[in-house]
Amino acid sequence: MKKLLALTLAALMVFGMVACASNTNSTPADTSAPADSQTTEQADASTEADASTEADASSESPEQADAPAETLIFGTSADYAPFEFMYPDDNGDMVYGGIDVSVAQYIADYTGKTLQTENMAFDYLLASLQKGDFDIVIAAMEATDERKEAADFSDPYYTDYPPMILVKKENADQYKTLADFDGKAVGAQTGTTKADIVTNDMPGANLVALQLVTDLVNQLMYDKVDAVVVDGSVANQYVAENDDFVIAEASSELGAAEPYCVAVQKGDPKGLLPGINEAIAKINAENKIEEFISLADSLSGVAEEVSADAPAEG
Repeated sequence: MKKLLALTLAALMVFGMVACASNTNSTPADTSAPADSQTTEQADASTEADASTEADASSESPEQADAPAETLIFGTSADYAPFEFMYPDDNGDMVYGGIDVSVAQYIADYTGKTLQTENMAFDYLLASLQKGDFDIVIAAMEATDERKEAADFSDPYYTDYPPMILVKKENADQYKTLADFDGKAVGAQTGTTKADIVTNDMPGANLVALQLVTDLVNQLMYDKVDAVVVDGSVANQYVAENDDFVIAEASSELGAAEPYCVAVQKGDPKGLLPGINEAIAKINAENKIEEFISLADSLSGVAEEVSADAPAEG
């Protein structure tokens, strides 16, 4: 009888250990976790920032701190470094990183929620938000009049460099003005304001719209398109990582950038906007965005190495 009791207790202990391990694995990846290339100082700084964020969140909302954490489902399109991308962590697992991912994590921490990240093509994000698949969308998204018909938007959290035109270095002299793209194939991500730029501001250009920016850049690399229009930070990222690319002089004609905002369902039925705007105000007041940019820069080079293995489309 004692032997049977001992075996039963041992089995219960093993089951408890497995259950704990399962709970740990099911927790969404911490997108602010440092990659191998980060220094100890960066890792310490990230840890201190996370601790500070958690402390702020609990002090702002003591009632939420005592309640079980709800899940904040965050939709994005993780092909847009340095804003959102995937990279391998220390174990080789693909996890999410980027400026927008850090913003989402900060909002989740501030409002006392657990972040869950969902990745899909940019042009499907707002439709999925309307259906209730996500709670929020953060994807370097401007609050245009057209988008305001489908969703409500937060206060701005960041304004990027103006949009830029990415071209091959060997062809840069051909593109001094927007008129020089007449008859050229110019790529832009489907459903974005960059696609509108090609259609409205580059007379005679032939729009090539694809869902993934990484595919567009591969098309440019293999001369399937003549140029790609992206946000300024994204263009700078590709130029920094690839000596074959430069920013076309004609980019100076594209005008100013519009600020990025967080999207929620139309009418904000879940009442998320007040907490989101409070978190954004804190991000701006404490200049947290610079920390998010630094972390994204330290990780996005790894993301480029991963995406560079993707074959070019025919």
